[in-house]
Parts: sequence; structure tokens; C-alpha cells
Amino acid sequence: MNALMEMFGDLSFTVLGFSCNQFGLQSPEVNHETLNVLKYVRPGGGFMPKFPVFAKVEVNGINEDPLFTFLKESLPFVNPVIGDIKKFYWSPIKVNDIRWNFEKFLITPLEEPPCHHRTYLFCDGSVIQNK
Repeated sequence: MNALMEMFGDLSFTVLGFSCNQFGLQSPEVNHETLNVLKYVRPGGGFMPKFPVFAKVEVNGINEDPLFTFLKESLPFVNPVIGDIKKFYWSPIKVNDIRWNFEKFLITPLEEPPCHHRTYLFCDGSVIQNK
């Protein structure tokens, strides 16, 4: 995400980061620990995000944050395969749910979510997208 900020940050572009513990329980830290986890554990190596990181939210299920309800309702789901539900920690599970913690939403300046990407960004700046 830092690479995206470096490439596009001067073009009215930003990344917004939200921590979530609903995917394999991989983010058990509390909000005040998030930046230290990023810096020292995952990804570690002194990493500091060049974008805002918000408080932990639930992105799926009965307690999902309204922002993610809006995004998921505004966009068609990207894949009918739900995956291994033993790694999901929410209920009810719906076909348009966010499937893993690195799913991205691209929103235009007009506040319209035009596309929903599953995107994988590599350290060299290369990107693989599955639409």
C-alpha cells in the first residue's frame, strides 16, 4: 500500500487502512497496538504506513461497519466461491462478504465505488488483480 501511495499520492489518491480480526483471527491486537504490530511484527522491519490506519472494524456479519455494508451492497461480488468457512469468524456468511483481509475497494472522487478488486501488491510495486 505504501508503494501505491508513493506512485499515486500526489494525484488526489489515498489508501485507508482498516484492521479486522475476522480472518483466521490474525489481528488480535487492540487499536493502540496496531502501528507497533505493523512496525515490528507484520510486516515488521520498521514498516510505517504512509496512509491513515483506522480503528479495528468488523467488515462482515451482524456487527459489520456501515461503510463496508455500503461498499459490499454497491458492488457485485467478485467470486461465487466462499472458501474455507472454518477460517471465517462471523455470521451470517453471505456471498458478497469480504473473503480475506487484503481485499480492496476503489472509490472515485465522486464517492462512487466503480470496481471491487482482489489485489495483491508485491514489494517491487508489481500488481496482480483478479476482477
